[in-house]
Amino acid sequence: MPQPPQDDAREERIVMEIIVDAYSPEEQAMGWWVYLDGHLRFPWRARCIAERAISPLRGGETVEVTAMAPEEECEHEMFVMVRWQRRTLAVPLAQLEGVGVDEETQQAIEDWHYWVAQGHEF
Repeated sequence: MPQPPQDDAREERIVMEIIVDAYSPEEQAMGWWVYLDGHLRFPWRARCIAERAISPLRGGETVEVTAMAPEEECEHEMFVMVRWQRRTLAVPLAQLEGVGVDEETQQAIEDWHYWVAQGHEF
């Protein structure tokens, strides 16, 4: 994915609201988890936009996102819980886009996608 141009409003939200006072990768991960858990309105429909070796989802497949994955699963990347083939499992948020989601959920998804596209990681 090409790096998007810098978005000053999004950068300020990330720095001042999400990772404020986060000095270590662990603190940044916790900041992102808390932000996403508070701004994603569950449940919501999602479409897979990127296949990943760690996920069974295929491009274009739709799933229902039910919750954030447990904090300990999100120490290196943000995962969400999805219903998939009569099971519930965690998949990377970076591989999903919202389908018909509310504005707050859309912004939170886009904030995470932007941060990842900028090359950040924990």
